[in-house]
Amino acid sequence: MRKAIGAMIAATVVLAGSMSPAFARDHHHHDTGRVIAGGVAAGVVGGLIGGAIANPGPRYIDPPPLRPRCWYEDREVQNTYDGDYHVESVRVCN
Repeated sequence: MRKAIGAMIAATVVLAGSMSPAFARDHHHHDTGRVIAGGVAAGVVGGLIGGAIANPGPRYIDPPPLRPRCWYEDREVQNTYDGDYHVESVRVCN
C-alpha cells in the first residue's frame, strides 16, 4: 500500500509540473490543454487507486516444518538370548 501511495504522490507531482506550462500556454485557447491534462491525471490516479484496491498485498505462507535433527549414537543394548549387553548404533532424534 505504501508503494501505491508513493507512486500516486510521484505521479501527482510529475503531472502538476507538466501541467504548469500547459496552463500558461493555453490561457487564451479555451482551456483545451487543461481538459486533456485533467483527464490524463484522473486516469493515472484512478488506475493507481484501482490497482492498490485490487492487489491484496503480499501473501505470507507458513515456513516448511523443521525436520528433526537426528544422529547416531552407540548405546549398550541388552541381548535377548543370554541377557548380556552389546553395543549398537542407534538413531536418536530431537
